[in-house]
Amino acid sequence: MLFGFFYIFFVHVIGLQSEKAQNGEKTGTAIRGEKLLKRVRRGWMWNQFFLQEEYTGSDYQYIGKLQSDQDNGSGLVKYVLSGEGAGTLFVLDENNGDLHATRRLDREEKAFYILKATVVNKRTGQKLEPETEFTVKLHDINDNEPQFSREVYIGSVPERSDIGTSVIQVTATDADDSMYGNSAKLVYSISQGHPYFSVDPNTGVIQTALGPDDMDREQREHYQVVIEAKDMAGQRGGLTGSTTINITLTDVNDNPPRFTQSIYQFRVPESSVSGTPVGRILATDRDIGMNAEMYFTIVSGDGMDMFDISTDKDTQEGVITVSKPLDFEKKPSYTVEIQVQNTQVDPRFMSAGSKDMATVRIGVEDVDEPPLFDKASYLMEVKEDAAVGVAVGSVSAMDPDAARSMVKYSIDRRTDMDRLFNIHSGNGSVFLLRSLDREETAWHNISVIATEFNNPRQSSHVPVYIRLLDINDNAPTFATTYETYVCERTKAGQRIQTVSAVDADEPSMGHKFFFSLAPEGTHRSNFTVRDNGDNTAGILTRRASYSRLHQSIYLVPVVITDGDYPMQSSTGTLTVRVCTCDREGNMELCNAEALSSSPGLSTGALIAILLCAIILLMIVVLFTALKRQRKKEPLIISKEDVRDNVVSYNDEGGGEEDTQAFDIGALRHPDAAAAVLEESAKQRRDIIPSDTLLYPMASRDNGDVRNFINQRVLENDCNPTAPPYDSLATYAYEGAGSVAESLSSLGSASTEAEQDYHYLSDWGPRFRKLADLYGAEDGDFS
Repeated sequence: MLFGFFYIFFVHVIGLQSEKAQNGEKTGTAIRGEKLLKRVRRGWMWNQFFLQEEYTGSDYQYIGKLQSDQDNGSGLVKYVLSGEGAGTLFVLDENNGDLHATRRLDREEKAFYILKATVVNKRTGQKLEPETEFTVKLHDINDNEPQFSREVYIGSVPERSDIGTSVIQVTATDADDSMYGNSAKLVYSISQGHPYFSVDPNTGVIQTALGPDDMDREQREHYQVVIEAKDMAGQRGGLTGSTTINITLTDVNDNPPRFTQSIYQFRVPESSVSGTPVGRILATDRDIGMNAEMYFTIVSGDGMDMFDISTDKDTQEGVITVSKPLDFEKKPSYTVEIQVQNTQVDPRFMSAGSKDMATVRIGVEDVDEPPLFDKASYLMEVKEDAAVGVAVGSVSAMDPDAARSMVKYSIDRRTDMDRLFNIHSGNGSVFLLRSLDREETAWHNISVIATEFNNPRQSSHVPVYIRLLDINDNAPTFATTYETYVCERTKAGQRIQTVSAVDADEPSMGHKFFFSLAPEGTHRSNFTVRDNGDNTAGILTRRASYSRLHQSIYLVPVVITDGDYPMQSSTGTLTVRVCTCDREGNMELCNAEALSSSPGLSTGALIAILLCAIILLMIVVLFTALKRQRKKEPLIISKEDVRDNVVSYNDEGGGEEDTQAFDIGALRHPDAAAAVLEESAKQRRDIIPSDTLLYPMASRDNGDVRNFINQRVLENDCNPTAPPYDSLATYAYEGAGSVAESLSSLGSASTEAEQDYHYLSDWGPRFRKLADLYGAEDGDFS
């Protein structure tokens, strides 16, 4: 069995020598060293070697000896090493099994290495022992100093904290083996920061070491503390690491605000409006942030109602502003007491001195003010029948300054465009320039201007409301237009209509109307009027029967009188139609005269009449259009005869002076057709150019012309977008053998004399249509 005997030489840090033996499984194994030792059976120790880290010697560091019971000293056994660091960090003497470390090892980099060894025959290379694994462990020495997790710590603690208040905890670590000795056992201590702070030696918690009175932020805000961590439990020879802690005392509200001065003085013009700043007062607070926020209040003084104070959030200043109008002539100065205190109060530090007071004196400056009316607005009343020049009322204004300048009055004409009123410039009396009518306008709103004589730029306005008082100057009338009828068969005393009245006047006691039959209608009257006493009246019959054939309409004059003073009355005429009624008294038929005399038709009747008129008009227009369509006859009776046909397109065109018309000469001169196509400037503006318009003609024979024209007519009849566009085309070419010669007017002399075209009728039916067209008078076409 391999490694039946191990010889291990182990050197400690203090230079002591120890031996460790490994137990083998076969008999005959022994432990060899510098001297022969007794064999000990310790199977759990056989596969480990121990080596001290950080070896500083110049030679290889001896670890131990590997030996197999197969090695009998004949030199045929070879020891072979493999595993972590084999051949580089660790070397094995293949002849005697001595194991060495080639360089210094660091336990903090790697604490142990796993290797494998075996024995082979040098001659045959055959393994004499199976491969066995063993471990080389490094023994730790104190070669690492403690390290803090941060180089610089940031901490804070409220000012005026009690002794022992925790600030921050620092932590250090040691890379040495904490399981071996005290190399990694740390102790904390404070080297800088006395006497303000202390540190717990075991936990590293930093605490305050002074009482509340000594830890004042306003005296000192920042502290720098240095903490050390020492290994070896703080014993001599231990390694040390340090860190820095920057500690800040946070603010608490332990200082009240204080005014920078006890008395402040300001001046403000008396013309200042509400909200105008007067001045700023300053108070300081040694605290910061929210603890330094403050607010100001006016607690006493004769100006408490005249001024306000607020806090500027940005500057923490007290801003004094005007709250009510000032008047130098009434009070030239004011004094107020102002108090300042923090918005956030800490009850621990609250005392009687947490508030501060200051006196503020405010002087009012005199300025030239505009005239001041004795009222903010005026209400005047005048009867609507007041004569021109009658005084409506008066206004009054005065200069509030000590000079007491004279004031003149005027009316702002933008508020009195119709110039109904005027004002006396000296005493402010308002009077009428024109007569008024309450029923047209019940209220008039004007603006009066008061201006200083010495300084016209100083002026003020005041609204004046004028109400017109009603007088009874309008007579009552019927409330509406009544359509009244009476049945032919009725009975005496039958009510056929109830009437009411309206009045443009508005009496203070309300309207009261009286109805009666006019005196001219009482003689042989067929109807009577009964006053109901509630501002209505009933129209009653005085006969039992009426005949619409005898008289279809009756006019009933009704007198309407109001109850105001002076009494006004009017006569309204009620039109009563006589109609045929059914048994229930419903109207069935009235005379045409009665219908025509009706003051108006209903909306339905008007709509029906209008629809009938529109339908009749459409029928007439349709009939006329159909009649005209029947009268039209084709100008060209036969397509075979194309000589000198006049085609009408309902547009006469340019006539004889139209030099841009189609020239049939192109048919006579086919050689010039190409040249004509290029002369685009001579083409008609109403015809789309086409290169197929002119065809080279091989012969001037009449048959060629006829075929060409028929072809073009057929093409244009089939194409709705093709030219001509409602124009009159005149063809000067007559064809061969025409007995009528030329009918064109191009070669004829222009004359204004009337011509007789009836001779054309003698040429046959083909020319009779031309005779009708040219022989018709101008009035026939209008």
